[in-house]
Amino acid sequence: MCNLCYIKSLLKYQIAAVEVGQHLYWKIGNFEVHAQVLITSWIVIGLILGLTFLATQDLQSIPTQNQNLIEYILEFIKDLTKSQIGELEYRPWIPFIGTMFLFIFVSNWSGALIPLKLVQLPNGELAAPTNDINTTVALALLTSVAYFYAGLSKKGLSYFGKYIKPTPILLPINILEDFTKPLSLSFRLFGNILADELVVAVLVSLVPLVVPIPMMFLGLFTSAIQALIFATLAAAYIGESIEDHH
Repeated sequence: MCNLCYIKSLLKYQIAAVEVGQHLYWKIGNFEVHAQVLITSWIVIGLILGLTFLATQDLQSIPTQNQNLIEYILEFIKDLTKSQIGELEYRPWIPFIGTMFLFIFVSNWSGALIPLKLVQLPNGELAAPTNDINTTVALALLTSVAYFYAGLSKKGLSYFGKYIKPTPILLPINILEDFTKPLSLSFRLFGNILADELVVAVLVSLVPLVVPIPMMFLGLFTSAIQALIFATLAAAYIGESIEDHH
């Protein structure tokens, strides 16, 4: 009996110690964080802020090439938000959906276009922030908080009435749905980005000259699609939470 207890405790310890890859840790207070994720996230945020600042300087009635690009991105995000949330409610949510889309898009592309792995770290290596499950879970939880806030701010406590519609029998399933939404968002994004980087890394090690290049271009395309899917689903969840059911 004692041996069985010892084996169980040993298995629990080993499972708790499992990690994917190596990480550089920073200690902030009583918490340890993945330093390489913070570094690449700051790089992405700096790129977005820097490009936005440069492109919005000296705005003109006849837009320049940079101004055209910014206006095109803004119109794209506005159309995306309007199509999912509705024409009457979409405007307050443009900044949130736009931030999600741009951060994920630039993060995904930074892992493919910027040679982050050339930067030497004491432990681990730099990669796209969305290559880390903690980042994608945080983005998914932000989306969950956003659509709960949207529903409660418009409907008040009557928002929770949706859990017993169309029949109270569906209460467990409706509650479970709110848990599966962030899980689906986080694991879809994390899995696709990680798989893409692993495929390119394996092909580079096996056939380093020709074959990886088309896969890298395909990776850029799928990375953009993943950003679009995440932003679209986030807007759809918000639209669903504020939708009036008659």
